Amino acid sequence: MKKVFLAIVFLVPLFFAGCEEVVEVDLDTAAPKLVIEAAINWQKGTSGKQQAVKLTTTTGYYENSVPTVSGAVVYIRNSKNERFNFNEVSGTGRYVCSVFKPVLNEHYTLTVVSGGNTYMASEILKPVAPITRIEQNNEGGFAGEDIEVKVFFTDPAEEENFYLFKYVYSNKVTSSYYVSDDRFYQGNEIFSRSDEEDLKPGNEIEITHYGISKQYYNYMNILVSIAGSSVGGPFQTPPATVKGNIINTTNKSNYPLGYFSLSETDEKIFTIAPKI
Repeated sequence: MKKVFLAIVFLVPLFFAGCEEVVEVDLDTAAPKLVIEAAINWQKGTSGKQQAVKLTTTTGYYENSVPTVSGAVVYIRNSKNERFNFNEVSGTGRYVCSVFKPVLNEHYTLTVVSGGNTYMASEILKPVAPITRIEQNNEGGFAGEDIEVKVFFTDPAEEENFYLFKYVYSNKVTSSYYVSDDRFYQGNEIFSRSDEEDLKPGNEIEITHYGISKQYYNYMNILVSIAGSSVGGPFQTPPATVKGNIINTTNKSNYPLGYFSLSETDEKIFTIAPKI
């Protein structure tokens, strides 16, 4: 099977040499959907006051730009009914708040009013276990020749915890995401691990651990399974429609894409050391 495939790969360029006509397939385009990127992340050691929500719409396959949504009303309320308004940076579709109050295990509700529709979602801000140490293994992979990085943390005992891990590599354009729950390592030290096979000395890795809800874990688990772990971001050109937790209260059948999440995060930057 592999040999046949390789033969076809080498023969096709020869057979079609000189044929450079570009053929565009006429694709049916569905009505644009609102995409709400509302990931409220509180980095350990910061105030968490600076937060942002991004509004865009889906677009045609051949379009080179993503349409932004301006003129919306965006705000978040906590359980005490305190309202945090997100104001648009003019014409960008990016709505920012500089006075947000992050509180662990607090309940928050997002409201977005746009195009005559009201969109709402509720979530809880989940804590994350701190990163305790990072180890580099120069004998990783099946052949024992790859550089592997493990990032350790200790899962809190007697709690149900869910995690999202993000790895950004200086030698790659895309980021890697994967999720985990603590059912098999409750209360123990555990680690996340790099999945890049071509790490070289001097490469940098930006590692972020997120504490997430069970609902967000389920959502991201589906999304990562469909797209693969290496994707540009959880809301960039999804290969299939995955419904999040945001509801259109005006017209439920016209649901948006995206997810409203709140996470405490811990982030480290690690530089690959030379092999000794």
